[in-house]
Amino acid sequence: MAGKASLSDQQQQVLDNIHSQIKRFCLSMDEILLLPEKNVPIESSAQSNAAPRRSGLSFAVGPTARPTDSPVVPQTRQLTRTELSQRLKDAIGYTLDLKPSQIPHEEAGQGLFLCGEANVGAVIAIYPGIIYSPAYYRYIPGYPRVDAQNPYLITRYDGTVINAQPWGSGWDTRELWDGLTLPEIMPNSKGAEKGSDQFWKLLSKPMDNKRGGSGSEMLERRNPLALAHFANHPAKGMVPNVMICPYDFPLTEKDMRPYIPNISFGNAEEVNMRRFGSFWFKWGSGSGSSTPVLKTLALVATRAICDEEVLLNYRLSNSKRRPVWYSPVDEEEDRRRWS
Repeated sequence: MAGKASLSDQQQQVLDNIHSQIKRFCLSMDEILLLPEKNVPIESSAQSNAAPRRSGLSFAVGPTARPTDSPVVPQTRQLTRTELSQRLKDAIGYTLDLKPSQIPHEEAGQGLFLCGEANVGAVIAIYPGIIYSPAYYRYIPGYPRVDAQNPYLITRYDGTVINAQPWGSGWDTRELWDGLTLPEIMPNSKGAEKGSDQFWKLLSKPMDNKRGGSGSEMLERRNPLALAHFANHPAKGMVPNVMICPYDFPLTEKDMRPYIPNISFGNAEEVNMRRFGSFWFKWGSGSGSSTPVLKTLALVATRAICDEEVLLNYRLSNSKRRPVWYSPVDEEEDRRRWS
């Protein structure tokens, strides 16, 4: 069937399949977490009264005023992340866990492990964090050397960048998340031994231009699948078991929104950008699409996976100096990615 379909039809079939899987995941999460009781204002929760630590991004954007109308959050069962993860495994057959990586290199740090069984084509994880379109690249912390001390950045083919650093490994509640609070530093995580102190000092420097900013969304921070940024690159002789798949989440799906672990940086109106060589330029305004979307990423299994570490081919550019731990899976594929 795929062979007879046009490229655009194939892409739409893949997107529909990914969306269908993520929708089933969201329904499972609702069944596990939601209580039949009436909604309560978020202001009544203890965590809403705590003063969050502010990051360099919050200093750049400026203080965010608390909305006058307290958002309403459904009461959820008081489950820890571990308890929720186990219940999700019982519901869909697998979940994710963070453990010391099996990659034989000292910089491997924490690895992402699938607990249970997943079939080929299954959505394994979602890449969390703040989404930057090319129009807002200069607001990425550390710009222009954004990846100097941040190993949790990833780029889609359309130029969208996702920064998972503010998400960390999640939290123990459903909360109004704006990406401005600092996550706890995770032990043995990638980059921890490569200058985390310098990174946080870098974040504390306010940016010159104060336009932009990201809004707040009620997100489930206990999300067991919001850990794609911990997937390691395979060592020499090892084969990746997942691949990147762009996922445009339709914001009209309100019931699913708490389980999509992303927020967009910038104004609500999308700015069209076009690439010429290595540079991006504004090209009109608005995408012309009637349905607003969040441009995020999912990791999809390329084979059946059972109780093993999740490995992703990073496909680093072969035109630049690569880390000593990087062993190309396919040099030709890397070349095509960056040509």
